[in-house]
Amino acid sequence: MRRREFITLAGGAMAAWPLIARAQQAGPVRVIGALFDQPNDAPVAQSYIAAFRDELAKLGWKEGSNLRIEIRYSAGHTDELKALAKQLVDLRPDAILGRGTAETIALAHETQTIPIVFAAVSDPLGNGLAASLAHPGGNITGFTNIESSMGGKWIELLKEIAPRTERVALLFNPTTAAPVEFYLSSIQTAAQSLGVKVSNAPVHAKDEIEGVVAALARDPGGGLMAMPDTFNGTNLELTVALAARYRIPAISYPPLFAELGGLISYGVDFTELFRQAAGYIDRIFKGAKPADLPVQLPSKLVLVINKKTAKALGLTVPLTLQASANEVIE
Repeated sequence: MRRREFITLAGGAMAAWPLIARAQQAGPVRVIGALFDQPNDAPVAQSYIAAFRDELAKLGWKEGSNLRIEIRYSAGHTDELKALAKQLVDLRPDAILGRGTAETIALAHETQTIPIVFAAVSDPLGNGLAASLAHPGGNITGFTNIESSMGGKWIELLKEIAPRTERVALLFNPTTAAPVEFYLSSIQTAAQSLGVKVSNAPVHAKDEIEGVVAALARDPGGGLMAMPDTFNGTNLELTVALAARYRIPAISYPPLFAELGGLISYGVDFTELFRQAAGYIDRIFKGAKPADLPVQLPSKLVLVINKKTAKALGLTVPLTLQASANEVIE
């Protein structure tokens, strides 16, 4: 073989080698669908997606390389969830993330084969999403965002930080919230022991929230509890603003509530739930079946107190409560 021909062949082989190596290393691109009953620009939705993506990247799944994520947002329009769930299922993804109860139920109606991991479902057994916590039994598993006993803790915390509280309204949207009865027993038990009257305050649109808060302000001793609810999560900033305007002590479940200016929040670290959901999807990609992955209860509860808001309401935060908080916002 002539020297020039040899060099040409060798050079061509060397040029082709990186392409062959990349092809061997690349492997298939996994596809994850994700369904959110929130606007795509909602701060809570963006923080959850960021945590989900970050954890997947840490586990070796990177968008643009070996992963594609298809996200659909219903922007609070629950009537659109079914169509969006069908869109995602028709893509035949390798797994689907359901943000909460309404999203996961919509997905469950569309597929019994594609693995579904939910990140924040209050009552998966009551909603028929799992046969049991230890053995879900189907194509769905995930993480709960609450325990029914936490309802009583919300009443206790609100009464401790605002001792003059005599009446508490439970703010929720019946179409997007877990049934209030899930929490009601523990709420009523705590309320009775503390001399607090509890009433339901169902709303169906954001314009109705002000009416609930204004009604509480007509007489002294009113307090507000924004229940675990996609609707409430989407409207955190509005609820915080209205509670401040009408000088109503309010409590909710996500840490973001207090960070936005709400008086107090107590509940799971939602970003942690989405990181855990990413971990389950990683395990499914590596061969695990949803039926064998137990539904997990909250493992990390976060108490955040906004001391600045307390001062504006004329409240003094007990030192014992400050000491037990994960974060005190000055």
